[in-house]
Amino acid sequence: MIKRTSYLTQLQQWIDKPLVKILTGIRRSGKSTVLLLLKEELVRKGIPVNTIHTLNFESFTTEHLKNATSLYAHLAAIMTKGQKFYLLLDEIQEVQEWEKVINSLLVDYSVDIYLTGSNSHLLSSELATYLAGRYIEIPVYTLSFSEYLAFNAVYQTPVLGTKESFATYLRKGGFPLVHTANYDEHATYKVIRDIYASVLLRDTIQRYKIRDIELLERVIRYVFDNVGNTFSGKSIADYFKSQYRKTDVNTIYNYLTALEGAFILYRVSRFDIKGKEILKTQEKFFVSDLSLIYAMMGYRDQMISGILENIVFLELKRREYQVYIGKLDTREIDFIAEKQGKRIYVQVAYKLESDTTIEREFSPLLALPDQFPKYVVTMDEFWKEDVQGVKHFQIHDFLLDNRY
Repeated sequence: MIKRTSYLTQLQQWIDKPLVKILTGIRRSGKSTVLLLLKEELVRKGIPVNTIHTLNFESFTTEHLKNATSLYAHLAAIMTKGQKFYLLLDEIQEVQEWEKVINSLLVDYSVDIYLTGSNSHLLSSELATYLAGRYIEIPVYTLSFSEYLAFNAVYQTPVLGTKESFATYLRKGGFPLVHTANYDEHATYKVIRDIYASVLLRDTIQRYKIRDIELLERVIRYVFDNVGNTFSGKSIADYFKSQYRKTDVNTIYNYLTALEGAFILYRVSRFDIKGKEILKTQEKFFVSDLSLIYAMMGYRDQMISGILENIVFLELKRREYQVYIGKLDTREIDFIAEKQGKRIYVQVAYKLESDTTIEREFSPLLALPDQFPKYVVTMDEFWKEDVQGVKHFQIHDFLLDNRY
């Protein structure tokens, strides 16, 4: 089992703190593995194994525990008041009224609780009522490029170089399962389609009681086909109208919200740099893993710019940045990323093939009035010299650089 160090490091600082720790992310992104790694860490720290209890609510062995009363009774029966216990509960959203159980356990016992969930909205209405101010969320994403290289070193034969590895990562995405063996692209996409079908059915259609599945799939295809482009729910409705498929705009937004909830999509708002405000129109949507696009629509070379943006967006999110699209007058900056008072600007392009492209990518960054770091990230073979402090990175080097 390969350690996903960044998540384990985040969890270590919260061990024994009086907060519920919740790992969230799309199914099969590795949340269960992180819980197992945490259990190993707890044992290494000298915590008695009989005080660490794990339950996976995707397993049929827990079917009888998927309501609040039975789960509480089960946990109460194996704990002793006055002694510290550690509860690691996987895919907690499968339990009806689970938040009541967690709240009661915090009141009645000395417990350190770790949960995983595959729907972001379990952190909204449910938790707001019972656990407000008493939980922290740790998002778990599919493999970063550096994590993929660690898998590559163990499972890939022969081990590929960095450039070749990125080409594979670009085509196969980051779901851990597909990198535990030498799957070809056909087998990879079959695995991904199965993951996608499970997420769509269980975390989207069933949870949000969606009836018009055909429309939902049309919305997904539109978003997948427009990764890296700004658009709105109205844009989608207008497109469907041009295809003689009349659709209510509110329905489109509800479907987008459901897809966000299942971690299929991430919504990114635009930020007006001069006006210093978040804009409410023309957002971008990125996909939780590129392989979802390929599995559903095939690989398309013409999508490469949006695909590269998606990769950089996910890397910034993994590094715990708040990410926005930048608007500077009539120009767009692909990403403004902020964390603890720190800010970076990132432009992403396929290649700097002409003076026009160089001007388009560098000029918005050069026009910025501050001294925060600025990067242009591309797949170029050559290395362009920095321009007035704006650094040019080849994308695989940018993904592996720990200085930002």
